[in-house]
Amino acid sequence: MNSSGRRRRAVVAINAAATIVFALIVVGVGLQSERFATAANAVQIVAQASPIVVVAIGMTFVLLTGGVDLSVGALMFIGAGLAGQLAVGGSSLWVAAAVMAAVGTAGGLLNALLVTRIGLLPFVATLATLYVGRGLGRWVTETRAINLPESFLAFGASAWLGVPAVAWFAAAVALSAQLTLRNTPFGRQLYAVGANAEAARKAGVNTGLVVAAAYVISGLCAGLGGVLALSQLGAVSPRFGELYEFEAITAAVLGGTSLYGGRGQVLPGTVIGALLLAAIFSALVSVQADPYLYPLVTASVIFLAVLLDTVRTRLAVLDARTP
Repeated sequence: MNSSGRRRRAVVAINAAATIVFALIVVGVGLQSERFATAANAVQIVAQASPIVVVAIGMTFVLLTGGVDLSVGALMFIGAGLAGQLAVGGSSLWVAAAVMAAVGTAGGLLNALLVTRIGLLPFVATLATLYVGRGLGRWVTETRAINLPESFLAFGASAWLGVPAVAWFAAAVALSAQLTLRNTPFGRQLYAVGANAEAARKAGVNTGLVVAAAYVISGLCAGLGGVLALSQLGAVSPRFGELYEFEAITAAVLGGTSLYGGRGQVLPGTVIGALLLAAIFSALVSVQADPYLYPLVTASVIFLAVLLDTVRTRLAVLDARTP
């Protein structure tokens, strides 16, 4: 087999890495803990992964353009804080959900303006909105936990055909996102901009509008993901949404989305990455691992995701240069 064929096989193996690791965790931990490899635990893992799935889908759109959005957790926090205040005042879950979606969309629009109009680097722009968002969230909540009415937990606890409602919602978002990426001009333009923005511009693509739309979608998904998380937790803590940005990036990259842009998919990619993260933390709980090891495991997963993406990108470059 020539070197080009070996590289392509290596890329296929790397793309399947998240699925392979997921299967190994299920088998390995299942042998040590009878409760882990059960249908009930599988349903719980899917439910726990649902908010990350939705947020990571928005992150996938941004990563495809070659950018990054570090503000998603902060946007979740602001929206949850406002939703919590409304809930205490007697508003329904749907009103709160609409507010969270609107806050996320507004934050995404702000990021879009900072990146496409002012010209800030995505990392700098979204890092700034992360800190501003966290500050606004603390101001809205007065740095105190807000306990929501029991009615807010009804959606998070409900199920249809044995599958949690939050999982059905996440699946609908994932399917819509995948269809958008693969079957619409906008989706093709996203890939084109991420692969080569200058070439896309010369081909007539409005690159600024495409990039802006990606950040708005990311903000909207952050708001919707916050709704799912809030319906499961039933309370807004001062740390609500914290580190979601890193989990979303990790899930997307584990699923095959490139940090360099132009390559990735929601199904099965990002969804599998999010399920893998949820399975890892469930496995740690099942084997009663030391809680102090959790950050080390998280760091290891992030390192693995970046390493796989780097190797995958280098192989792709070598394959493109080979006649």
